[in-house]
Amino acid sequence: MSDILIKDVSLASGVRTDLGIHATRFVDTASLVQPVVINASGLMALPGLVDLHTHLREPSPQPAETISSGTLAAAKGGFTAVFAMANTDPVTDTASAVRNLRTLAADAHAEVIPVGAITRGLQGREVSEIEAMNDEGVNFFSDDGFCVMDASIMREALLRVGYSGGVVAQHSQDHNIAGPCACVPDGVEVPPLAEEDTTWHRVAEASIIARDVQLAMDTGTHLHICHISTAEAVDVVRWAKEKGAPVTAEVTPHHLLLGSELVGSLDTRFKVNPPLRNDEDRHALRLALADGTIDVVGTDHAPHLPSDKEKPFPQAKPGMVGLEWALGVVIETMINTGLMDWVTLAKRTSHTPARIGKISYCQGRPLAISERATFTLIDLTRRAIVDKDLALTQGRNNPYHGLDLPDPVLATFWEGRPTYASFLFES
Repeated sequence: MSDILIKDVSLASGVRTDLGIHATRFVDTASLVQPVVINASGLMALPGLVDLHTHLREPSPQPAETISSGTLAAAKGGFTAVFAMANTDPVTDTASAVRNLRTLAADAHAEVIPVGAITRGLQGREVSEIEAMNDEGVNFFSDDGFCVMDASIMREALLRVGYSGGVVAQHSQDHNIAGPCACVPDGVEVPPLAEEDTTWHRVAEASIIARDVQLAMDTGTHLHICHISTAEAVDVVRWAKEKGAPVTAEVTPHHLLLGSELVGSLDTRFKVNPPLRNDEDRHALRLALADGTIDVVGTDHAPHLPSDKEKPFPQAKPGMVGLEWALGVVIETMINTGLMDWVTLAKRTSHTPARIGKISYCQGRPLAISERATFTLIDLTRRAIVDKDLALTQGRNNPYHGLDLPDPVLATFWEGRPTYASFLFES
């Protein structure tokens, strides 16, 4: 591939510079030979985004997404690395499943990092092949979609994962309080939907986080809290960090932007687990992301087949697509509101998730000479009306359809290779 010169681009710090790319790395621009030139005046370069929470759906007999389509959507969203959750078919709970996933991801449009299941088959009854998966390079474990309800199982998993310095990521939902029919947040009025209680009681989240924080402090293992959604949960995480607990947390773009009133429409595009919350919760989440109580943004990108969404609200599968719009939502809710600057945004979307996921040697790196040329080029002024039918993801369960949002990503480069580009190079 030809050398590339990106001229007059801004970095997150506000510094304007030229970036030279030779093969996979940034180089001194003086060393470039007949480079392809990109005039980037008025544009910004951010380190490639890293998503700790992606559902790629493959392998599966009838996948709602493929690794190819999911990572192409990721590249369009500015992502250069995604952590592939374990709730596939078969579940990623063995060393052989990890190897199979890596084979499937050989030609992906972003780095795909396997997430190992905490328990066999995501059943919550027996800890999975932690050590064998760790031998295959897996450092991040989650039963996402299900909470590990048994405290003794969770403690055993923390001990075994902690032995190798890994991370346990919990889906915090007490199934005794927010059971299998739980889909409606507290305070939202809807007609009776089922014989069982359909309320997703907010205490179901904070109570599990409080328990697991204690287990993390006891074992010394890094606990990562998936898709935090309530003000009470933020308070627990803040307390845990004040105590020095080895805890990090993530928030999704949809929980930053969308409100619980949308659930009242019973449009299954807005069914997600945990559910959309109220204004007070959204405000608390935004402030916590700004001050670092919440460490990262994780998309929880969850495509579904239309047949799985075109059902009555309680029976429809929970989840939303999000990779292509995540950065735009964070810009809208955090940058455009004045809550966050670009340096902090780069930390929350790239540097910190790479560190938490143990891939900071190759992702979330500074845009500097000798570093890998892994970054996204964005236009701060671009906006667009979201159209679900123009998406690169195969999922059409799009909660942003019809909204006017920032549409910043012009190009994404992974180790010098353009994985997405919305413009023609200028020679």
